[in-house]
Amino acid sequence: MSETVPEGWRFNSIAECCEILDSQRIPLNSEERSKRLGEYPYYGANGIQGYIDDFIFDGDAILVAEDGGNFDQYAERPIAQWVTGKYWVNNHAHILRAKENDLDKWIFYSLVHKNILKFINGGTRAKLNQSDLREIQISLPPLPEQKKIASILTSVDEVIETTQKQIDKLQDLKKATMNELLTKGIGHTEFKESELGKIPKSWEGIKLGELFVLTSGKSKPTRLLSSEMTKFNAIPVYGGNGVNGYTDSALLDNSTIVIGRVGEYCGCVELTPKHSWITDNALYIKNVLKQYDMLFLFYLMTFSNLSKLKSKGGQPLVSQQPIHEYQVALPPLNEQHSIASIIAAIDGKILVQIQKLNQTQSLKKSLMQDLLTGKVRVKVH
Repeated sequence: MSETVPEGWRFNSIAECCEILDSQRIPLNSEERSKRLGEYPYYGANGIQGYIDDFIFDGDAILVAEDGGNFDQYAERPIAQWVTGKYWVNNHAHILRAKENDLDKWIFYSLVHKNILKFINGGTRAKLNQSDLREIQISLPPLPEQKKIASILTSVDEVIETTQKQIDKLQDLKKATMNELLTKGIGHTEFKESELGKIPKSWEGIKLGELFVLTSGKSKPTRLLSSEMTKFNAIPVYGGNGVNGYTDSALLDNSTIVIGRVGEYCGCVELTPKHSWITDNALYIKNVLKQYDMLFLFYLMTFSNLSKLKSKGGQPLVSQQPIHEYQVALPPLNEQHSIASIIAAIDGKILVQIQKLNQTQSLKKSLMQDLLTGKVRVKVH
């Protein structure tokens, strides 16, 4: 934020424009909360930690992390929360309410992505003491302008929230659809017993190793692209947890299925585009032994949760053999195509909503940069 403000605006410290309600906080440990389950959210430094049977605050407020906050990631992650209704707050979040001549929502938007690193005390756990919190300065336009800008940003937040809810609903629909179609198929009335339980009569139980042979990738490419260069001929580099960079040369020139081999996310499954690079932290399908629908198999392997095949102890690892030995229920090829197309249609709707969400979040970021600094002024009638 600029060190100067437009005419008619002012700088105030948090102490000047806010009441600080920290003395009313009551921390409860996890054991105490487990005995008091209920409907009221219990807030900590970065969000809701659970729900309990009572509340100590009622109404709008701003929570600012006291310790354990996202202070060094303020540009991408929030350091403040907007809360309303009835709730409980522990001693890891400061509680602010605007004084009479200022607006809670304006103060929230001014703080949520603010760089306050100079007020943070170091050590093993970064902390914002109340004495330092009180000294943080924010710019304040006249109250009518605060209300107008807060209303604009709140409207954008509502679009973001609605879009995220739509994504969540579609994700739930996809999960339910996969559970139905990948176990019962489409329109089957006859089933048979198998090692996998009841499956449609026309399906077969088969080991993945009868469909393909896996191999490990190679070391990382010598040339990785910077973020500015990824717009041009960027080829994704797959590792143990999906895409972890981009390069300008391909290891593979055909789409394949990649499985994370090493690390926390080993067993995660990805479907690559036509050109890709696979590192030695991942496995990929090298040889196809029996015809199948690649997209269907990707959904089936994702649904199968191959992370459960990882070795126990030491560094998490999924090797080729247990994947080759893993048994699945495989429909006839034409039904594989049909199932894959149904799930892919839901994926398409999810992608549209994700793109809308990203665009709206980008719009909000631009609006905050312009409106909260007074670079762009709003008309107040």
